[in-house]
Amino acid sequence: MPSTSARPAHRLSLFGRALCATLALSAAALLTSACSYPSGSGSGSDAAGSAANSKIVVVGAENEYADVLGQIGGRYVAVSAVMSNPNTDPHTYEASPQVAAEVSRARLVVQNGLGYDDFMHQIEQSSGHGSQQVIDVQQLLALPDSTANPHLWYQPTTMPAVASAVAADLASIDPAHKAYYAANLATFKTSFSAYTSAITELKTRYGGAAVATTEPVADYLLDAAGVSNLTPWAFQAAVMNGTDPSPQDVAAQQALFTEHKIKAFVYNQQVTDSLTTSLLTLAKDNGIPIVGVYETMPTPGYDYQKWMLAEVAALSGAIGSGQSAPTL
Repeated sequence: MPSTSARPAHRLSLFGRALCATLALSAAALLTSACSYPSGSGSGSDAAGSAANSKIVVVGAENEYADVLGQIGGRYVAVSAVMSNPNTDPHTYEASPQVAAEVSRARLVVQNGLGYDDFMHQIEQSSGHGSQQVIDVQQLLALPDSTANPHLWYQPTTMPAVASAVAADLASIDPAHKAYYAANLATFKTSFSAYTSAITELKTRYGGAAVATTEPVADYLLDAAGVSNLTPWAFQAAVMNGTDPSPQDVAAQQALFTEHKIKAFVYNQQVTDSLTTSLLTLAKDNGIPIVGVYETMPTPGYDYQKWMLAEVAALSGAIGSGQSAPTL
């Protein structure tokens, strides 16, 4: 079952993550890991054994980025993910000495940026690994620090850009297999056609349909599909940052359910509290279908493309047929 965390969550946890990362490097014995690690994804997934072979050690701060690293690097990389457990709140993540050691060994790292995984900067700066290549997705997409929504992996154009950057960096690290990485990149981009087609179909059939959300986890996907999110931004931001929404915003949010203004409720499975669970109950009481969304990729059985396809299918089923999909 997903964990239920009492707020405050995000804003305080950012400090907590940075603090823990620092402690991980200076007082390793005092820390305990709160994440599932290592977690392989893609075709090269045995990070633990990488020291014994010639694979390139690569790390994704979130398992969706690790999955893309694995799909592009294939048999020539040993990939692991720092955050990979879909049943825990990523905002309360604590870096362990094992994580710090693995990140410091990596030749290539992919991290989200926008404050979502600042602990990675702490580890990288402390590792002294001068030749390490880092793909910061915020920087890759040229997004300003003022970008309000950090959940960049829900933007349909993000992962193709990440995959291209991964292929280029792996080719620079391992020029002998440049053609292999390029072929994997082509396969990866081709595989996106099903996902982009599903978004187009959702937009064609249900564009303009209204939903409510707990926080802006899947907002980029909703925007791409033309689905209207009626939840006040201030409410979403407050939940995301672990602060209390105003009574006015709470009342406006509740009215979306009781007045049946929405077709579905998009619910973050990984960051919950008494307020969001009360909305879950309100949705059920008013017959509003629920769509569960995640901040880290559900495993096993998913790669990034399958995960996003499943989320689009859940949205389509909820809006079009009133079917709930609270979990994937």
